Amino acid sequence: MMPQWDLYVVITTKLGGGRPTLELVRGALAGGATAIQLREKELPARELVELGRAIRELTRDAGATFIVNDRLDIALAVEADGLHIGQEDLPAPVARKLLGPEKILGVSVGTTDEARQAEADGADYLGVGSIFATGSKGDAGSPIGLEGLRAIRAAVKIPIVGIGGINPDNAAGVIAAGADGVSVISAVIEAADVAAAARRLREVVTRARGK
Repeated sequence: MMPQWDLYVVITTKLGGGRPTLELVRGALAGGATAIQLREKELPARELVELGRAIRELTRDAGATFIVNDRLDIALAVEADGLHIGQEDLPAPVARKLLGPEKILGVSVGTTDEARQAEADGADYLGVGSIFATGSKGDAGSPIGLEGLRAIRAAVKIPIVGIGGINPDNAAGVIAAGADGVSVISAVIEAADVAAAARRLREVVTRARGK
């Protein structure tokens, strides 16, 4: 099954208002999330494995892609669809080799040079940003704006997902600038109604893509 990147929801429990991780995942999937990333930097490995196995089942049932952030060991242990890494994480060529050819590798990039390098290193998709200012990721860096996104779109052939400060009011512009989907944290998991927030964003993306 080819991944659908339309609405890529990153799950970081500390932004979820104290709600259980799986509640956030269920809400996002109910609202139409096509991909879920587990991004829990502070949980011990045992808890990550337990969570990952549960999310694996939920995403499989929903027909959604499941990606683990940073932790190659956890991604393999829970049979996730793939791994997402940043510029300071495990080098992409190493991750690609250890993952094997069947798993998805995503890489965060913010420049055309990083994008071209990630594609050459075997990335299957890119997380591009931060597009707009965001408080959800402390390592997001300065916003690259829609112009930066357009430049990266022109530089690579693999799918790209915009991330950083994306909400229902600006998501259509991100798609129009060349993104295959939008990746969000706070716009969905900080919402009082996670499913409704995801549904609204998915509808915006679907319209923008002309589906």
